[in-house]
Amino acid sequence: MLKDLDGLHHVTSVAGPPRPVDRFWREVMGLRRIKTTVNFDAPEVYHLYFGDRVGTPGSVMTHFPFPTAPRGTPGTGEAGHVAFSIPPGAAADWERHLAAQDVPVTRENLFGETRLALTGPDGERLVLVEAEDARAPWTALPEGMAIRGLHSVSLRVADREDMLPLLQLMGYAETGQEGAVTRLVDDTGGPAHIVEIEHRPDLPAARQGAGSIHHVAFRTRDAASQARIRAALTEAGQRVTQVRDRDYFRAIYFTTPGGILFEVATDDPGFTRDEPVETLGERLCLPDQHAHLRAHLEEALTPLD
Repeated sequence: MLKDLDGLHHVTSVAGPPRPVDRFWREVMGLRRIKTTVNFDAPEVYHLYFGDRVGTPGSVMTHFPFPTAPRGTPGTGEAGHVAFSIPPGAAADWERHLAAQDVPVTRENLFGETRLALTGPDGERLVLVEAEDARAPWTALPEGMAIRGLHSVSLRVADREDMLPLLQLMGYAETGQEGAVTRLVDDTGGPAHIVEIEHRPDLPAARQGAGSIHHVAFRTRDAASQARIRAALTEAGQRVTQVRDRDYFRAIYFTTPGGILFEVATDDPGFTRDEPVETLGERLCLPDQHAHLRAHLEEALTPLD
């Protein structure tokens, strides 16, 4: 069992035009835009990060907004939804807030938790879960209802049994099953330490596009712990990439038996490496290899504000 993982780090989705994405996460969901940068592999596409005040690992949702991307087709081999924790009793406030924003919402109950299901601007499925969570929120919305951070992710697969050995190696254990959904929790437990397998052999394979979750990132402390994880995953038969410097963390990637892309990202150096906390996300930050493109990108990228 891997001992160096510490729950979720971030979740990244493909998106459509950037302005609706930015508005939704800041004004509707109440998160802070903590980094405005570009895709390492496609610098004319933003990479937008949203989270708490400093982008604490476990609070972060990120997007690659391709303005002309077609909608993805939901199916197996992808993360089905991302869930965020809200305070106990906050669901009614969220229902009123979402209604005022013309965002339809459905109240659900799963594993004894009150949940609100909604869709984002590109049709992505999002869930708000009432949960005890001591993390401090970004308070663009009233503190009593504000999102505390990631709660869990759903992994939608055709074969549940294919995924279980890997998740067990990663330190997750089954804690319950309701219908097609199996919940697994790591030793820490609680929000940001939960994954749910959604067993859907009746669905076709997913086709990625706007609204699709691109990858799910798990958290580890630093380069040394990441190296231990990479060695253990490789020994277990996973094909893991070399370490990639993503400026705000170092990352390794591998594709799970269920077809879902996983990442393991380090806590360091964090989102304040090139901006002070007070102005996070307000200016365009560029990776070194794209710094020479600043004038072009500032002209080509859609203004967000």
